[in-house]
This record gives sequence, C-alpha cells and structure tokens, in this order.
Amino acid sequence: MSGPTKTMTVLTCAALLLTTAYTVALGSSGWLWFGLMVLIVVTIGVAASESGASAAGPRRRPPERPGPMGPMGPTGL
Repeated sequence: MSGPTKTMTVLTCAALLLTTAYTVALGSSGWLWFGLMVLIVVTIGVAASESGASAAGPRRRPPERPGPMGPMGPTGL
C-alpha cells in the first residue's frame, strides 16, 4: 500500500469511530452513516485500483500481423 492509500484507510477508520461515538452520544444520523459508507466504498476502490495496477503492469500492444494478402501484396513478389 502506498502512502496516500494508507492515509485514506486511517482516515476512514477514524471516521468510523467518530460516527459511532456521535451515534452513541447524540443519536443516529442517516446522512452521517451514508457519508461514511461512501467513504468506505471509495477507500476500497482506491486500494483495489492500486493493487490491480501494480500487479498487472503496463499493457503492451500485440505485434502487427500482415494482412490476408501477405507481406508482399496480392502478387507475392
């Protein structure tokens, strides 16, 4: 995990703790929980895209092949 992904994960965990504490102290807030769920989904997406990009590496184009007539054209000369 890179630095920004770790930071986002830590902030997401802190948001979970703060949302839970707010709910216990003052009562539930649907928008607060909705925002937390969006943050969790974004964090998972960032972590997944980072791990997928580093595992697969850059994509390369396949070598070009000659057309159906061959490399020398229709006569083959």
